[in-house]
Amino acid sequence: MFLPFFENLRDARVPVSLREFLGFLEGLKTGLATYDVESFYYLARTIMVKDERNIDKFDRAFAATFDGLGEISAQDVLEAVDIPEEWLQKMAEKHLSAEEMAEIEALGGFDKLMETLQERLKEQEGRHQGGNKWIGTAGTSPFGAYGYNPEGVRIGQKESRHQRATKVWDKREFKNFDGSVELGTRNIKVALKRLRRWAREGAVEELDLNGTIKATAEHGYLGVKTRPERHNAVKVLLFLDVGGSMDPHIKVVEELFSAARAEFKHLEYHYFHNCLYEGVWRDNKRRWNDQTPTHEVLRTYGPDYKCIFVGDASMSPYEIAYPGGANEHWNREAGQVWLERARDQWASHLWINPLPEAHWQHTHSIGMIREIFENRMVPMTLEGLERGMRDLTR
Repeated sequence: MFLPFFENLRDARVPVSLREFLGFLEGLKTGLATYDVESFYYLARTIMVKDERNIDKFDRAFAATFDGLGEISAQDVLEAVDIPEEWLQKMAEKHLSAEEMAEIEALGGFDKLMETLQERLKEQEGRHQGGNKWIGTAGTSPFGAYGYNPEGVRIGQKESRHQRATKVWDKREFKNFDGSVELGTRNIKVALKRLRRWAREGAVEELDLNGTIKATAEHGYLGVKTRPERHNAVKVLLFLDVGGSMDPHIKVVEELFSAARAEFKHLEYHYFHNCLYEGVWRDNKRRWNDQTPTHEVLRTYGPDYKCIFVGDASMSPYEIAYPGGANEHWNREAGQVWLERARDQWASHLWINPLPEAHWQHTHSIGMIREIFENRMVPMTLEGLERGMRDLTR
């Protein structure tokens, strides 16, 4: 990847040999310079410039090759850096007693965690297990997998264990919800029927029995009358959470999704991960390369739509309140900003939570979502769905 740099040095008439270039690559490999532009510059200059008269030529070649390198932020580095897989391999798992957990102190907030993580990435040279500082496994470090820390960045772990992470740095794959699931009960479907506004629109395809009888009686011969099929004219926009904490609720959410597709002719749906951010998607297999900008969704669907979010609202508060708090990517705007935009765009909005209502008070992020949605959150029970459908029809 540094061959263009070598060629630019030759074009600038800097007398650099192939041996010096290979020495420069060896210095990078041993970690003499990592994510610091100044260190990178001086390493290259020290190895490849033997006469100070060539420094100006070197500077011009360096600028031509790496123009804009200094503008890359620490957040961009965190997005791009690839942590070696062997650092996070599960060879052991940390199990602590309640007393031991209480003795472990948090670093002190999201900004401090991100700052410390950047320092660790610069300093760490290999795999660690069972420690309290480095990125590794089975320890009490704030960074890594299969350990314990009251406030950390979980990296590479298969699934949640303590649900204490401030930020989850991971890439997961999710299946689409099945819209053809046979419902175990008719309760959900019955509850959704409360959200109805009947209309007859479209092609004239249905036999109008009463009209046919009346026309036949009036004219003395068979007068067949047809009419548009009656359907539910309510427009529904569904946002479905596919975060890891939703795994225990997949069956009941699929039942809801299946019932909604059967009940509403005008149904649009999108997936999101934990909280609404700048992009949503229709297919979980293509969510990285086929996202729909949330701004586009806000512009496409008018205020006549009924907006329903389905999710457990269980996440780190930083995922809602902070830029950069999201799982899997660095969000430029806080999730709260996007949720408020959705709330303001669709006055008829609702959040359906599959967690039992008695448990909501124990999760801070649920309280934050309820406040944003003006307490329009209902449990995924028959009574809760009926209450929610009544709220949407007001």
